[in-house]
Amino acid sequence: MITLVPLANINPTAVEMLLDAAFGPDRFTRTAYTIRGGAKPVAALSFAAVEDGTLVGSIQCWPIALVAEDRMVSLIMLGPVAVAPGHQGDGIGRRLMAQALDAATGEGLDHALMLIGDPEYYGRFFGFSAERTGRWNAPGPVERHRLLARGDAVPDNAGMLGPRLAESIRATASA
Repeated sequence: MITLVPLANINPTAVEMLLDAAFGPDRFTRTAYTIRGGAKPVAALSFAAVEDGTLVGSIQCWPIALVAEDRMVSLIMLGPVAVAPGHQGDGIGRRLMAQALDAATGEGLDHALMLIGDPEYYGRFFGFSAERTGRWNAPGPVERHRLLARGDAVPDNAGMLGPRLAESIRATASA
């Protein structure tokens, strides 16, 4: 039986091994890593899937921002969603996404959420679209149609995606 638990309960080395198995050791070269910068994942929105004491899946969510000339808009970046190769196709990734989305929209919160992913999948099952991201820029290569967002607070303006400053993380957490 698969159980979802807070990712903070899992050994970080096990999480890194899962990410390597799911995405390969070159995963650090991806644009998503540059966008997140050196931030730590948002613990309340990051989860693990465990089966018989073994980590078989994880999702991490990150504090990022869309920075325009005159303002910074706080966003939460979902992903990566990692599933152990032997468990891919079992619905674990979908369960992890649903858990993170429930946490992000629960208790009256209205986080602006974004991810880089397959528009057909994330649109169909989770309501993400590229409708408001057309003028966003990323600090590396990204296929524009895979830059997706969801939520009423998602900005529809130009800007550069990047890590959120520490002081704005504290302000968001206390809001």
